[in-house]
Amino acid sequence: MLVGGFGALALVEGITRPEVAWRPFVTVLTVALMPVLLWRRRRPLTAVLIGWAVAGLLSVLRLTLHADDLGLSSMMVILILLYSLVRWGSGREAILGLAFVTAVVGLGMYAASAGWADTFGGSAFVLLIVAVAAAFRYHADLWDRRRLETRNQERLALARELHDTVAHHVSAIAVQAQAGGVIARLQPEKAGEVLAEIESEASRTLAEMRSMVRVLREGDVIEYTPQPGITDLLVLARADETPVIEVSLTGSVTGLRRPVDAATYRLAQEGVTNAIRHAQGASRIEIDVRREGDVVRLRVTDDGRTGPGTGGEPGFGLVGMVERAQLLGGSLSAGPGPDGGWVVEAVLPAEGPA
Repeated sequence: MLVGGFGALALVEGITRPEVAWRPFVTVLTVALMPVLLWRRRRPLTAVLIGWAVAGLLSVLRLTLHADDLGLSSMMVILILLYSLVRWGSGREAILGLAFVTAVVGLGMYAASAGWADTFGGSAFVLLIVAVAAAFRYHADLWDRRRLETRNQERLALARELHDTVAHHVSAIAVQAQAGGVIARLQPEKAGEVLAEIESEASRTLAEMRSMVRVLREGDVIEYTPQPGITDLLVLARADETPVIEVSLTGSVTGLRRPVDAATYRLAQEGVTNAIRHAQGASRIEIDVRREGDVVRLRVTDDGRTGPGTGGEPGFGLVGMVERAQLLGGSLSAGPGPDGGWVVEAVLPAEGPA
């Protein structure tokens, strides 16, 4: 469409301007130049070299023939090629192309015997085209960087969700499998119940993983299920297995901003997972969530013995918990409790980050 439009314009101009010297040749040359526009994005340097070489050729002919007017206004299409070079060309292509354009512009000014005013005005116009192209290129690069940062943040969030979900469920499966070995020896008739629990836990793990992985598939129409929140912590409570898990919700913990609600659940879930995996001999895990004014306080404690690696370099789970809290403008600490066991405490703003 663009090539056809400019080609027709050049043809009409060539027919209606009898004062142009060598009009048939110049008209054919200008029309033949138009298909170069198709290369302006894929091969901008080649397009500029061809287009501005034609302009240079006309300047040489003007000097040779001493003609007053040689060239059509449609030749201004080479300014589009200059814009495309700066907008889409590489740095090396831009430098080479601009050097060639500068030489052609200088030759054209000399051939036209342009005065200082015309030379300044023409040069300023060419520089304006270059500046506009550079500005659009900068904003496009800035947009791409922001989009990349957003995608990286989404990847981190997804990785954190996957870690929290998988670690929690796999830890539960491991505990049930260990207990199943004992039950199979002492009460063989109940081994089937343990295996059913393991199968159910594994199925829930796969279902949650698939729901998150589907988010990565672009173009798919999917139904998003809401993330679990504070009230869903009650599902973690259990009294018939060791360690026993108790959940206490105090204050108005409903109706919170969704990021805070989901983060509190994930932090508590990860705290329980760490306690199950690392607290030796733990018989009780307590989850306490309370709303105090403008903040939500989470406390996860256990009565187990900490392993020998406790207190060393934090693992990815603890690092992810700290990052999750900080993203919402809160804080998180974890360490041995004064009366033994392990304590995880988080403080999050109830309304989310400012």
